[in-house]
Parts: sequence; C-alpha cells; structure tokens
Amino acid sequence: MSAAVLLVPTISAAQAHLTDLGTCSSVALSQPFTPWGDPSSYALAPGGNFESSDFASSPWTLTGGAQLVSGSEPFAATGTLGTSSLSLPAGASAESPTTCVDAGYPTVRFFIGGTGSVAVSLVDNGVVIPTGIVAAAGSWTPTPALITSAPLLGLLSGGTAQVSLEVTGLTGSPQVDDMFVDPWGRG
Repeated sequence: MSAAVLLVPTISAAQAHLTDLGTCSSVALSQPFTPWGDPSSYALAPGGNFESSDFASSPWTLTGGAQLVSGSEPFAATGTLGTSSLSLPAGASAESPTTCVDAGYPTVRFFIGGTGSVAVSLVDNGVVIPTGIVAAAGSWTPTPALITSAPLLGLLSGGTAQVSLEVTGLTGSPQVDDMFVDPWGRG
C-alpha cells in the first residue's frame, strides 16, 4: 500500500488524462492561494466557505461544540469577503457533506486563525483517513497543502469516490475558513 500512496503527489494536470475526471470536474475552479505563491486551481468544498446561506444548503455535521462564529479570513479567497468561519474548540469536529473525488484531487487547503491546532481527515464510508495536522498562530493564514488519499480512493473505487472532509479541534480554539480541494495537484 505504501507504494500506491507515494503516487499521490505525482499526479498533475498533465497526467490527468490518465484518469476519468469527467464526473468530478464540474465545479467552479479558482486560484485562491496565488498571493502565497500557489498558482494551482482549487474547488471550494461543499459549504466550505462557512457563510450561513451556503452552509444551510450544504450543512456540515457539527459535534462537540463546533459552531459557526463571526469573523472570516480577510483575504476574500472565495471572491467575496465573508462574515463567518467555523470555530473548533479542542474536542469539537465538523464533517462536510460528501463530495466526489478521483485521482485528480490530491490536496486540501484552507485558512486557519486563532490559537490551537486541528486534525484534517477524509472520511470514506465511515472510515476516517488522517491527512494532517495544522496549527493556528493567531492571525488568519493559509495552511500548507495537505496531501490526501483521495487519488487512491478514487482509483480503488473504479475512478471516483464519495468522501467527506473532517476537521477536528485538537488544542486551543482555532477557527477555519474557506476549505478548498485541489483537483489537479502539483507538477
């Protein structure tokens, strides 16, 4: 299995023709992290801007004190300056609605503020697959790109898989905002 996982970061737009991206590539793409040296195109996760109107139509499952709060990343990464974000005190978690992934969706990236840390995972049919841990250091900052197992899940599922994102507060009381998945990867 480790050999397959090593393939994850090598998938790029140039290699996307090797997989069936047709069923997962219908969402709008943007380049929200260009100011931080990342020109990759990303798709906003369902309800991932945490604005009340969008969140109502694509609600996340919130547990352990996770909640929408006032305050948003100040960079307008979605194209519009938001007014809310997701608070994740230690022990709280939030799980997105399912979304389609395939071999072309290898990373997730978002903004984090406040203090503390969060764990990020993919959930596939109830199985939680760790992706990484991100620390907040006060002001809003973009996270590094976290490599997911989405390409492997897509390949093992005949081309695509329906997964959700899960964020869990580990320490402190961090806030997350504007969660994106990268449908083309690096390369």
